[in-house]
Amino acid sequence: MSAVRVVIADDHPMYRYGLAAVLATRPDLDVVAEATNGDDLLAAADRTEPDVVVTDLTMPGLDGTEAIRALLTRRPAVGVLVLTMHEDDQALFAALRAGARGYLLKDADSTEIVRAVLAVAEGQAVYGKAVARRIVDFFTGAHRDYAAQVFPELTEREREVLDLVALGVGNHQIAARLVLSEKTVRNHVSSILDKLHVSDRAAAVARARDAGLGGRPRPPG
Repeated sequence: MSAVRVVIADDHPMYRYGLAAVLATRPDLDVVAEATNGDDLLAAADRTEPDVVVTDLTMPGLDGTEAIRALLTRRPAVGVLVLTMHEDDQALFAALRAGARGYLLKDADSTEIVRAVLAVAEGQAVYGKAVARRIVDFFTGAHRDYAAQVFPELTEREREVLDLVALGVGNHQIAARLVLSEKTVRNHVSSILDKLHVSDRAAAVARARDAGLGGRPRPPG
């Protein structure tokens, strides 16, 4: 069985060097390229056709989240493992929506990182312990608190409406679910657009989904 081909993307050279050294100790992993930003990552992936990409999120130029989205548009079979210092919900859910299959914090030890790379290569979803706790919280009641954190300018009712809009629910159905008139729903939607400084419903949906609303973050893989 051939080794898993890996591309590493991180703008910190010492961390990138250390990560490559860790992965190089495994005969079943082959680091085929390194990148310092999202644009370099896309070029390296086109050049080397990796099985797995391990990437940070904050990089100069094209950031990690946008790079993941662009990479998986070109190469949907590539497994993406995020390895970052960012443990906030917004970064996590944006990365998952972009298509990341795994998410670890940089304090993960070498054994955990190697295990995650191999798991992602096999199509599994892998999350660090702290990250997994955030995902569980999202599904078990923290969703509303998270929405309030991401969109503090909206009222609780407006966040409920935005969540349904992000799910693709129309005004008539929203009115039925929330026991409101359609006119009231339209007023809420108009207020949401104003407060989020977006021009139309589609733009509001994009903002909401990038933040992890719409029922759940997009499943990885």
